[in-house]
Amino acid sequence: MKPAPFKYHAPESVEEALAHLAQYGFDAKVLAGGQSLVPVMNFRLAQPSVLIDLNRVPELFFIRPDSNGGLRLGTMTRQAQVEHDAIVAQRAPLVHEAMPLVAYPQIRSRGTFGGSVAHADPSAEIPALCVALKGRFRLCNQAGERWVPADEFYIALFTTALQPDELLVEIALPGMPPRSGWSFQEVSRRHHDFAMVGAATAVTLDETGLCREVRLVFLSVGEGPVLARQAAEVLRGQAPTLEAIRAAAEIAANADIDPGSDVHASADYRRHLARVLAERTLAQAFERATGEK
Repeated sequence: MKPAPFKYHAPESVEEALAHLAQYGFDAKVLAGGQSLVPVMNFRLAQPSVLIDLNRVPELFFIRPDSNGGLRLGTMTRQAQVEHDAIVAQRAPLVHEAMPLVAYPQIRSRGTFGGSVAHADPSAEIPALCVALKGRFRLCNQAGERWVPADEFYIALFTTALQPDELLVEIALPGMPPRSGWSFQEVSRRHHDFAMVGAATAVTLDETGLCREVRLVFLSVGEGPVLARQAAEVLRGQAPTLEAIRAAAEIAANADIDPGSDVHASADYRRHLARVLAERTLAQAFERATGEK
């Protein structure tokens, strides 16, 4: 298959890219790593009349520590670079743990962190990681910029808060507080396949060892990353005992998600996997928060 005809622009600065977006709006698509966009264009599921290639915009390629212990990532930073970067491993261990599970090494060598964020595939790991870590996204157009929390960025299936003239420029991931733990696990039919269900978990304990905050986020169970808010309420202020973790996992699977069925898994099986992964990731995250593992 070949894509439908399109105009091609390769800007060399953010300002030039924004000018193209302002000119073409809905008719344009932004090309980052191309690992998702190019296949759907080849199948003509997407037929943009204009393609704006960001691969010649050097200011979008970066990984930087920030002053609050967190991390800044340029939208064009390759997933493979994120996977192997020492700053990411130190400041965002949840991301470091999950990146080897994103597709295949060949895809990670071209795929970009920001491209996955903006593509908003409900089966993708990176959007779930950003929600679990309370990430924020810097969106720019010719009029200025705005920061959007990851919680508010994902609206519906493959739909985000990005406007037609806006470009995702930067991802900010805050540092993890003291007494924090993390875990990422997923289940797929084959290693590196899209996950039938995945779970990204970040927890923080208070000075007395009680649960201060829980961020349990599922992928492949809805139209985007699904934050298990009711499960978090069950754990907040409680000792992270096995009984409490199991109760939260049960609520997460039965009340926080509404998965569908497809050729890969039934809704009931996805609920079962969500329950298992919630229990496993919560247990591991709390162990890490207490320094036991």
